Amino acid sequence: MFATSTQRHFWMFKDETDVSNARLSANIKYISSRGRNMTVIEREAHFLNVIEEKSLIMSYEYQLRDFCRKFHPPMPRYVIGTALHYLKRFYVNNSVMDYPPKEILVTCVYLACKVEEFNVSMDQFVGNLKGDREKAAAIILNNELLLMQQLDYQLTVHNPFRPLEGLMIDMKTRFPTFSDPERLRPGIDEFLEQVFYTDAILIYSPSQISLAAIIHSASTSKENVDEYITKILFSEDQKRLLNLIEAVKKIRVMVRNVQLPHRDTIKALEKKLALCCNPDNNSESPAFKKRMKQSFDEEESFEDGQYPSASSDQVRSMLMGLSEMGKI
Repeated sequence: MFATSTQRHFWMFKDETDVSNARLSANIKYISSRGRNMTVIEREAHFLNVIEEKSLIMSYEYQLRDFCRKFHPPMPRYVIGTALHYLKRFYVNNSVMDYPPKEILVTCVYLACKVEEFNVSMDQFVGNLKGDREKAAAIILNNELLLMQQLDYQLTVHNPFRPLEGLMIDMKTRFPTFSDPERLRPGIDEFLEQVFYTDAILIYSPSQISLAAIIHSASTSKENVDEYITKILFSEDQKRLLNLIEAVKKIRVMVRNVQLPHRDTIKALEKKLALCCNPDNNSESPAFKKRMKQSFDEEESFEDGQYPSASSDQVRSMLMGLSEMGKI
């Protein structure tokens, strides 16, 4: 149930300003840490601002979609929806300069496959990637725990697809004067695809989004579902009806304003990102490679019976992580 879910209690924001403030906080935190010896002018020239970060995140959301569309075996859309949720949640509280979006992106998809029980092996998964697949597998496994930690081990995602099907069945059952609601399906699917590139999924409930999709599709098809909304769904609750109307308006505006940044803009931002990213988390940097080598060396020592030492804090952290996973 969405009403009692961790998504409802911990990953829903009041409005777009609330989401923007969270992203701004992550941006300021990173710049303050990495640019503490720079002047204000130097910081502005060197680091990405929060608007540039948002543009980059959107471009990676489209890349995630394209990767999932080409995935073999074919990936269900609820898995894609969950992966997009993870990506948005991660970069609400973290800067793209701190963690490489390309690597977090594929890790989000891999984790979504596991959580949604879309069973593919690591070999199958990396088989859909270009380049060094062994390295890709190592990066995904290295980032998986980080991703779960940043999501607070709250991995269950309620997508709008299930409530949509419930509403479609309800329309067929209780609104017989509207012939064949399935003819609204193409417009609904198009709307739901676009809504994932907005912050609506962080602000509005899945049922509000699915209802907005139905209303939008009916409107663009010159159909009328007002009677279903006002006389069947909310006939006895005018307050909820008014709240819904306001929410649907805002969701539709957000979807209408979706615009992918120009390719040249993204290329320029990628170059800037390469210069200001955190080398400790960049798989191409010497610092990262050194840390990975140390990790592999410890793993080999473990296999040989030479157990690497762990501080009490590390042990406590691992135990807390295991206990939190049980709350999913």
